[in-house]
Amino acid sequence: MPELSHGRRMLVLAICCMSLLIVSLDNTVLNVALPALQREFRASTSGLQWAIDAYTLVLASLLMLAGSTADRIGRKRVFMAGLVVFTLGSLLCSLAPDLSSLVVFRMVQAVGGSMLNPVAMSIITNTFTGRRERARAIGVWGAVVGISMAAGPLIGGLLVESVGWRAIFWINLPVGLAALLLTWRLVPESRAPGARRADPVGQLLVIVLFGSLTYAIIEAPHAALPVIAPFAAVALLALLTLLWYEPRRREPLVDLRFFRSAPFSGATVIAVGAFAALGGFLFLSTLYLQNVRGLSALEAGLWMLPMAVPTFLCAPLSGRLVGSRGPRLPLLIAGGAMTASGLLFALFEAETSDTTLFLGYVLFGIGFGFVNAPITHTAVSGMPTERAGVASAVASTSRQLGQTLGVAVVGAVLAAGVGSSSYADAFVPAARPGWWILAGCGLVVLLVGALTSGRWARRTAERTAGSLRSAEIARPAGTNA
Repeated sequence: MPELSHGRRMLVLAICCMSLLIVSLDNTVLNVALPALQREFRASTSGLQWAIDAYTLVLASLLMLAGSTADRIGRKRVFMAGLVVFTLGSLLCSLAPDLSSLVVFRMVQAVGGSMLNPVAMSIITNTFTGRRERARAIGVWGAVVGISMAAGPLIGGLLVESVGWRAIFWINLPVGLAALLLTWRLVPESRAPGARRADPVGQLLVIVLFGSLTYAIIEAPHAALPVIAPFAAVALLALLTLLWYEPRRREPLVDLRFFRSAPFSGATVIAVGAFAALGGFLFLSTLYLQNVRGLSALEAGLWMLPMAVPTFLCAPLSGRLVGSRGPRLPLLIAGGAMTASGLLFALFEAETSDTTLFLGYVLFGIGFGFVNAPITHTAVSGMPTERAGVASAVASTSRQLGQTLGVAVVGAVLAAGVGSSSYADAFVPAARPGWWILAGCGLVVLLVGALTSGRWARRTAERTAGSLRSAEIARPAGTNA
C-alpha cells in the first residue's frame, strides 16, 4: 500500500468506520422492533431469536473466509463487494412479506457484512503503520463499535414508532452507497504479500459447527431430545474435526497458532463473553420494556439511553487508555461493571424498580463502552501486518458468535421459564437465570482480562508473532499441506 498523507489516512478511517457503523447497528437495531415483528408476523420467541441470530450467525461463519480472501485477492475489491451485497440485503429486508423471508434476507445482509468488518480492520492496520498511531485508529474503531451497538435500540425505537420497523433497514441504503463511492475514489488497493489458498473444508466445518450449535440451543425448549441431540452431536463432531484438520494445513482458515498468544486467546474469550452479555441484555430488556411494562418502541428506546450514553462516553476514553496504558485497566473496568449490572438484575430484580433499572443500564453501558477497544487492539497489535486480515476476522467472529450464543441461550432460558404462563406475570422469575448468565459473562471479561494482559502474556504474543513470521518466510509461495 502506498504511503498516504495524514488527511487521506483520516478519510480511509472514516470510510471504514461508516461500514462498521451500519453492520454493527444492524446487530442491535432490530431488537427494539421485536414486539412489532411478533405482532405483525405472530412470531414465537424462537422466531424472534432467529430474526436476530440469522444475521450474527452468518457473520460469524463467514468473517474468517472474508478476511483471508481479502488478504489474498485485494482488500478494496472485497470491501466494495461487501458494500453492494449488504445494501442489497438491507433493501430486501425492508420488503420482507413474512418472518421466514426476513430471516433469509437477513442472511443475505450478513454475507455482505462479513466482507466489511474484518476487511476494514485490515485496511486500517495497513494504513496506520506506526504503533501509537495504529492504537489510536483502532481505539476510534472500537469506539464506533460500542457507540453503534448501544445506539441501535434508540435509533430503532425512533424509526419503529415514527415510520415502522421496515425503516430500520432503509437507513443503510444511503450510507452504504456513500461508502461505496468514497471507497472507489479514496481507498487504495492492498493485499498480503503471499497469496493464501482457500480452505473449503475448514469453512464448511465452521458453518456446520455454528449452525448446528445455534439450532440446538434455540430449539431446545420447544423440541424433544431426539430432535435436538443429533444437532448437538454434529456440532461436537464438527468442532473435533476442525481441531484435528486445521493444524495439518499450511494455510488454514483458522490458524490455531494464533491462540498460542495469551493476549490473542484472551481477546477471543473476552469478545465471546462480552457480546454474549450484550445480545442477552438487549433481548431481555426490549421484551420486558414493551411486553411487560407496555412501553412503546420509542419509549423503550429512550429507556436504553442510560446504557447508550455511558457507552458513547466511555468508548473513546477506553481507546485513549489502551493507546497510553495498554488494555488491562479498560478490561478490568469493563468486567467489573458488567458483572455488577448482571448481579443487580439477578439478585435484586432490578427491572422491577425504575431506580435500579436505571442503575443496571448505566453499569452495563460503562462496561460495554470500555470493552471494545482492548479486544480489537489486543487481537491485531502483536500479529504480523500480513496476517492482520485473518487475525481481525477471528476477533470479529468471536464478537458475532458471542452475540449469537447470548441471544440463543438467554432466549431459550426465557422461553423455558415462561412456558404457557401469563407472559407479564412469568417474565421476571423466568428471566432471572438469564441475568445470572449475563453476570457470569461479565466475570469472564474481568478474570480473563486480568490474566491475559500482564507481562508474561505479552511475551507469549511476541513469541507467537516471531513464530508466524519465521513460518511465513520459510513457506514456499503457494504451497499447502
